[in-house]
Amino acid sequence: MVSRADRSRFAEWLWTVDHYLLAAFVLLMVGGVVLSFAASPPVAERIGVDTFFFVKRQAVFLIPAIAIMLAGSLMTPRLVRRVALVIFVVSVLLMMATLFVGFEAKGARRWIYIAGFSLQPSEFLKPAFVVLIAFLLSESGRRREVPGAILAVLLFAICAALLIAQPDFGQTLLLGAVWAGLFFLNGLSWFLIAGLGVVGVAGLFSAYLFLPHVTNRVNRFLDPGSGDTYQVDTAMESFLSGGWFGRGPGEGTVKRILPDSHTDFIFAVVGEEFGVVVCLIVVAVFAFIVIRGLNHASKDQDAFSRLATAGLVVVFGLQATINLSVNLNLIPPKGMTLPFISYGGSSLLSSAMTAGALLALTRKRPRPKRADTVTVSRLSPSSLM
Repeated sequence: MVSRADRSRFAEWLWTVDHYLLAAFVLLMVGGVVLSFAASPPVAERIGVDTFFFVKRQAVFLIPAIAIMLAGSLMTPRLVRRVALVIFVVSVLLMMATLFVGFEAKGARRWIYIAGFSLQPSEFLKPAFVVLIAFLLSESGRRREVPGAILAVLLFAICAALLIAQPDFGQTLLLGAVWAGLFFLNGLSWFLIAGLGVVGVAGLFSAYLFLPHVTNRVNRFLDPGSGDTYQVDTAMESFLSGGWFGRGPGEGTVKRILPDSHTDFIFAVVGEEFGVVVCLIVVAVFAFIVIRGLNHASKDQDAFSRLATAGLVVVFGLQATINLSVNLNLIPPKGMTLPFISYGGSSLLSSAMTAGALLALTRKRPRPKRADTVTVSRLSPSSLM
């Protein structure tokens, strides 16, 4: 046991970190490796590699992911901002490089090889982008001479342009929603909120008109007979096959013909082998993280920490919601992973960065003294002597 009298760095972290949030993140991390045993072997067999190829790689990436989360949770809010700036700059440069030297998969150029590993820079961009936008908006509120809103618009324009060039409309939509949400939380007027809404709708409609892959996905969603809906139909069949309590670990059969069962559609495998009950538990863990994070944000007196915490929680929860909705055929398909659960080194490390920043920003910190208290103390007789 660690005593509260212990002033070491570890003891300070242990007594100030949100243990419930930490436990929820660890549960998702471990759950991702466990569920990979169920979802990835059929895919490995289809492409002719070792049965547990993806499981082993997921376990290997889990080690640095845990280290990143714990190291991130030790940071101060100021260090969170500085690290986010470095990660943002590196991610933008790598995304630019990806357009020229990256490799193409499924019609998109989103990945680049570094030291023998494929890396998706846009995954690391998300948490850094949220933190920087939160900082710019909070600074503009604290110092009127800082053009925070203008810089925030500029950063989003740069990120959106790079994402659309790949193309990655799903990530663009995700960043756009979080970006608009941060403006809303910062106290944007209803007139400007309506304006952002109009711009967002216009952007969605333009994407449907001018981006062929977006057009095809929306058309297939609205009219399944207009194109190939094999993967979504198979995912729905997986849920029906599993029922309430599932067929049992390793007993799933539909998963063997589900192309992306280890990545975008791993939730369908959970439904087949473990049933609706376990699916609801997974959803409950994500919901708990979002609700607890927003609760922290609502109580935080520091503008930057409040906005950054809310933004990170929203990007984490919204990404999970999009993935789950695609699996349940509630929205058109998007290539978006389920945080900590889907296979993918970039996704796992990016989720760990988000979790580490959240744990750092939600740690218990001394509350600043109220202005009137400070004024009274300065004018007290003892202070005048």
